[in-house]
Amino acid sequence: MLGLTSTRARTRRLLIETAMRLFDSGAFPSITEVAHEAQLSRATAYRYFPTQSALVSAIVSETLGPIKNWQPTRQDATGRIDELFSFAFPRMLQHEGTLRAALHLSLTQWAQEQATDTFPVKEKLVRGNRKAILAQVVKPLNDELPPELMDRVIRSLSLVYGSEIFVVMKDIWGCHNDELEDIGKWIAKAIVRQAREDAQVV
Repeated sequence: MLGLTSTRARTRRLLIETAMRLFDSGAFPSITEVAHEAQLSRATAYRYFPTQSALVSAIVSETLGPIKNWQPTRQDATGRIDELFSFAFPRMLQHEGTLRAALHLSLTQWAQEQATDTFPVKEKLVRGNRKAILAQVVKPLNDELPPELMDRVIRSLSLVYGSEIFVVMKDIWGCHNDELEDIGKWIAKAIVRQAREDAQVV
C-alpha cells in the first residue's frame, strides 16, 4: 500500500498473513483475535483494519492478486475457459477458507440489512472481482453474440467461477478438487455452447 512506512507495511502484512492463516484453517476470527494471534494490540489492528469488511477485503485481494493479473494465450473462448479454470481454481482452493469467509461475511451483511433499516451496514464487503476477468475470457465471442447475450454469458459464468461452486460441489456432493474443476469447466463450456445456439436461432 502506497504511503506506508516500512514498519507500518510490515505490520499490515503481518496482520494479513495471520488472518489468511486463520481463515484458511477454517476459523472466522474477529480483528481482536487476529491481533492476538499476531501478538499485536487490538488498537493497532483496528488502526489498519477498522472493520471486518476491510480485513476480509484485504486478504481476498491478496489471495486473488495473481489471478487478477492472469492473461489468456488462447484465441477461442472455450480454450480460455480451460486456461483460466486450470490456473485459478488451484489457487482459489489453496485459500478456500479465506474465500468462504468472504462469502460468509457477505451473507451475514445481507441478513443484517434485512433485519433493520435503521442501522445499515457501515462498510459493506464489495464482491465483483470476477466480472472483468470473465469478460476477457469470452471476448472472442464478441463477433458471434449480440451484446445482451454476451452479458447473459458473463453472468452465467459467474455462477461457476468463484467460491460459490465450492459450497455446492464439495459440501453437498462431496467432490474432490480435481472433480470440482472439471465440472466447472464442463458447465462453463455448456453455457458458451447454449449461447451460440441461441444466437443462431435469433
